[in-house]
Amino acid sequence: MHTFVVLLGFITMVCAQFNRYPYNPEYYGRRFAILRQSQDSSPDGSYSYSYDTENGISVAEQGTPKFARPNQIESVRGQFSYTAPDGTPILVTYTADENGFQANGAHLPTPPPIPVAIQRALAHNAAHPEEEEPYRRY
Repeated sequence: MHTFVVLLGFITMVCAQFNRYPYNPEYYGRRFAILRQSQDSSPDGSYSYSYDTENGISVAEQGTPKFARPNQIESVRGQFSYTAPDGTPILVTYTADENGFQANGAHLPTPPPIPVAIQRALAHNAAHPEEEEPYRRY
């Protein structure tokens, strides 16, 4: 009986290894060729690269180092474009620097406007600051 359990466990492990990553051509889709590609890097740390694929994907990015204390910061500008499955052309431009990553695109969501009542309340609070006590006593 013990031999049967060990044999069954061994067969299960072998089957699991063969079925771990089944190849499914429809999952991976068609591979597209790169039509154009360029890249450049300089000893000072600046770089640029771009490429276009035959399915309409286009990518371009360039970066330059900024020496800010205490660490070096990379300032990056770039863009990428592609066609969405519904046929809409998508273009995203971005910057990344000491202010963080900031992306721009017509399809990206934007926050709704602040309601007028809240704007008035914020203006009133800014115009009439309360005196803050250093220690609140209860």
